[in-house]
Amino acid sequence: MASRIKIKKGLDIPLMGEPQDIFLGEVKSDILKICPEDFTGVTPKLSVKVGDEVKAGTALMYDRNHPSVKVVSPVSGVVTAIDRGEKRRILNITVERKGVNEFVDYGIKNALTMKAEEVKEYILDAGLWFFIKQRPYDVVANPDNEPRDIFVTGFSSAPLAPSYDFILKDQEKDVQTGLDALSKLTKGKVYLSVSPKTTSKALRDAKNVVVTEFEGPHPAGNVGVQINHIAPINADETVWTLNVLDVAIIGRLFNTGKVDLTRIVALTGSEVEKRGYYKMLIGTSLSSIFNSIPKPEDSLLRYISGDPLTGRKINENDVLRAYSSQLTVIPEGNNTHEFFGWASMNPNKYSAGCTYLSNLLHKVGVKDKFRIDARIKGGERAMIMSNEYDQVFPMDIYPEFLLKSIIAFDIDKMINLGIFEVAPEDFALCEFVDTSKIEIQRIVRTGLDLLRKEVE
Repeated sequence: MASRIKIKKGLDIPLMGEPQDIFLGEVKSDILKICPEDFTGVTPKLSVKVGDEVKAGTALMYDRNHPSVKVVSPVSGVVTAIDRGEKRRILNITVERKGVNEFVDYGIKNALTMKAEEVKEYILDAGLWFFIKQRPYDVVANPDNEPRDIFVTGFSSAPLAPSYDFILKDQEKDVQTGLDALSKLTKGKVYLSVSPKTTSKALRDAKNVVVTEFEGPHPAGNVGVQINHIAPINADETVWTLNVLDVAIIGRLFNTGKVDLTRIVALTGSEVEKRGYYKMLIGTSLSSIFNSIPKPEDSLLRYISGDPLTGRKINENDVLRAYSSQLTVIPEGNNTHEFFGWASMNPNKYSAGCTYLSNLLHKVGVKDKFRIDARIKGGERAMIMSNEYDQVFPMDIYPEFLLKSIIAFDIDKMINLGIFEVAPEDFALCEFVDTSKIEIQRIVRTGLDLLRKEVE
């Protein structure tokens, strides 16, 4: 029986627009794009040029600092464009689908009979290593390092999060195979975290892992919170982290010998009438989905790849990003003009504190869900030590002091205050409740990047 850890601090934001457990179909596009900026910590160098023919599983780029870390094409076809930005930074690698999808055959493998180095080389050759991230720094893992432990989060507690039970239906074998492979990559333990609502046998009865149940509000599903409560990172230690949905893709490689980057993606948000799940490849154009959503005449919509707290803002013609299993559509709020603004007593406005009457209505059950737009509702101002971060930050870290040390770039204080344990997503709720309107996640990401350059 799995041990249970109860998270008391946090906040479940009552947003409208949760996905229904229905499959809405498969989305295909002739043009697919891989975006190198998705892979934090990877300095991309091209493996192809415009006009090259590729198969699904052919390397498109690799990491300049660790050439064994590759990113491969999700489909067979022709490389038709390589978009660049400032200083020739690679923005997109575009592949046009041609005919029947052909795969590079990497051979079916049994992870349990392979040596650790063989498992690592197999995942690296197939270009799926980018699914494995490391802490400290929250970047794509360095394959030259050996992790103390590996942590896999088996659920998401973020607003409007998809149901992993629904997504992993019929993928039980792939999940277990992926976990078997991970168990070979560390001399420590593989920790799998589930929620009390998890019903999937692939997770509840997983082998070669330590299953831990996390109960409580968001961010209980964040892997950083789970690490902090199970086995915190000490100085000079490295742990690897994954999402169980990515573990299934790795397991699929071992079971089929093919790189199949297909995802089941939840379409969520208050502006979506028909919410559910679509099947699509990473890099698929999302225009057919977003264009089918009715647009208000006098306002704009905010399209998000991911959840509303940590997702990336995209446009309606963008593509499915590498790590996304959720798409969200909410109002932009550009046409909203309210009498008294934030000081109004509008019962339809939500606040994490007691600013609005809606807070009381929600607590007594009168108001269940809220339609929240993308407005910041205020300008940036000085950080106030008001304890508002601590109320939603369930890690054994002082968030205000850590943020101030990052802003000052005081390396010793940053390390002593726990920066090696955190990622930007761990501060998403702090950013939501912050009355100072500070871009906290951006500050943490910048601090981690600068510290990595300084220390490594």
